[in-house]
Amino acid sequence: MFRIDFLADFPEYISALAPAVLEHWSYVLPEDTLATRVGKLERHLSRDALPIAWVAHDGESAFGTAALRLHDLEDREDLAPWLGGVFVLPAFRRRGIGSALCVAVEQHARRTGVGTLYLFTIDRQALYANLAWQPLERTVWHGFESDIMVKRL
Repeated sequence: MFRIDFLADFPEYISALAPAVLEHWSYVLPEDTLATRVGKLERHLSRDALPIAWVAHDGESAFGTAALRLHDLEDREDLAPWLGGVFVLPAFRRRGIGSALCVAVEQHARRTGVGTLYLFTIDRQALYANLAWQPLERTVWHGFESDIMVKRL
């Protein structure tokens, strides 16, 4: 069983999440360091001002994270805000944690008056389509073909 809370309420989980996120994205962002990843997560320690991150956990261990950001894709500042940073530690995947994190972000966005959310993904189009996200357009991110997706709240 897990619950989802603001990462700001559980900043101690950054030490478990940052190395795994760094490793996961190393093929796209090889210049990132552990300090870079920790800093990015620390900038999401908010409950009201973007960027905001959530953490899935059981009170003892972190399982994953997701964020609500004003912008998440270079050269697409015309689209806002974004669901981003969705990540589940490998040992906890295929348990609905990623989907639950996405729903938590969407619910917060809806409560705060957001009508439309965006995301981009290299390879998780099916997951997001199952959560009622629609393809918007193809793009390239750090040399990788990606899809921008949209969800009307």
